[in-house]
This record gives sequence, structure tokens and C-alpha cells, in this order.
Amino acid sequence: MLKTLLIVALALPAQQTVVAPTGMLRASFIATNPVQGRVDAKTGSTTGPAPDLVRELARRLGVTPVITPLPDAGAVLDSVKGGRVDIAFLAVEAERASQVDFSDPYSISGAAYAVRANSPFQKSTDVDRAGVTIGAISGQSPEVFVRQLVKKARVESLPSVPPNAVMGKMLLDGKVDAFAANRTRMEEMVRDVPGLRVLADDYMVTAQAIVVPKGNAIRLAAVNRFLADVRASGFVKTSLERANIAGVSVAPEPKR
Repeated sequence: MLKTLLIVALALPAQQTVVAPTGMLRASFIATNPVQGRVDAKTGSTTGPAPDLVRELARRLGVTPVITPLPDAGAVLDSVKGGRVDIAFLAVEAERASQVDFSDPYSISGAAYAVRANSPFQKSTDVDRAGVTIGAISGQSPEVFVRQLVKKARVESLPSVPPNAVMGKMLLDGKVDAFAANRTRMEEMVRDVPGLRVLADDYMVTAQAIVVPKGNAIRLAAVNRFLADVRASGFVKTSLERANIAGVSVAPEPKR
């Protein structure tokens, strides 16, 4: 039996054993982040850039993709560190980089403030005033960044992503004066909830990337080769356009 398993393992393509050692490409992403992907509430099917990239990489490796949407960034980090997935999708962030290794980015997206339509705020710097309360989702990159960015305003962090109607009501009722999140989410909320608008400028730009277990340089190199190809070929651009997500574009080729 051991001899048979060894023969099968040796027969596997080198890239497959490096990236998907179980014979399946196991991947996770944040289910509530439309910049990464979406989950159909009825069928559980996944669409968007992260699922597209997983399926394309699995196709090239000749393995089955197993995509697991998870509730937040912490759960995605844990899935990688716990060895339950081979790759995962996260926004690049320094604290996370101490726990996992990031690939080169495949997309970049802005984070913006949503405000009431009659708000005096016209640009992001207007929001940082004494007496202003900013809503944000705890642990997400826009929240981490805004906490570091603002000096006078107060940040009120929500433990999880509420429905658009709930976020919108918080703004309309004056519980918060601005809401900070990725532009995609804010633009979608404004479409769903009348009486709101999104400020024209981004207060930060986030890079989306693939993460692998810390120290797995061989797997990281293989992922970077794959991403270089799908960026150059137009695959990422087509995926982003198909997903119809506002404020997201293909990441530029990294400078070496």
C-alpha cells in the first residue's frame, strides 16, 4: 500500500504537489466581501474574482477546486494557519503578513466613506472632525486603516457586516455620521438605501492578494507565477468586469 501511494505521489506534477498536495485545491475567501466574491444565498454557489482564480488555478493543476466562503478575515487567517486550506484571499495588511505570506496583488480597490445626502462632507479629510462618529466593520482593512488615520473623529466598530439596510439606517438615524468600508460595499449600500451618497475620493487603497502558510516559499512562488500570467492575459480584468464591482481594478505588475 505504501509503495502504491509513493508511486502515485511521484507521478503527480510538481506544481500540483507544491500548491495542492492533497490532490484538491482547497481555498477560502471572505464571504461578506464583494471585492473577493459572492455567495448565492439559495444555492451556496460562489462567483467573483477569488472563486474564478481558484477554479482557473485548479484547472491548470488538474485538481478539484474546493472553495470555502468564511465569515471574516480572522476565520480566513485561521483556515490558512490551521492547514485547512492551501491558499486564501485577503487584503494586504502588515499585521496579517506576520501570520501568513502574501502573494503579489491581483487587484486594487478603494475604501470610501458613505454619508447622508445632506452631509456637509465633500472629501475624506472632512470626516476627521471632533464630534463625528465613523462606523466600520471590526478587523477589516478599511477599519484598521481608518483607526490609524483619524485623529479627531471617533470610530465605532461593528463586530460583523450588517445588511445594507441596517448600515444605511445607522447613517440616516444619525447613529454614525459616516461609514467606512470598501467602495464596492458603500456604492451598493447607497443604491439600496435612498438618502445617502459616497464621497468621491478614496481614503485608502487596498491590494487584494492570495495568502499561503508562513514560510512556504515554494508555494508562494508558484502562486506568483500563476498571478503574473492571469494579470497579463486579461483573465483578472475579465473576472472583475464580469463581477461588476465598483472601484476595483487589476493590480499593476510588481516592481522587482
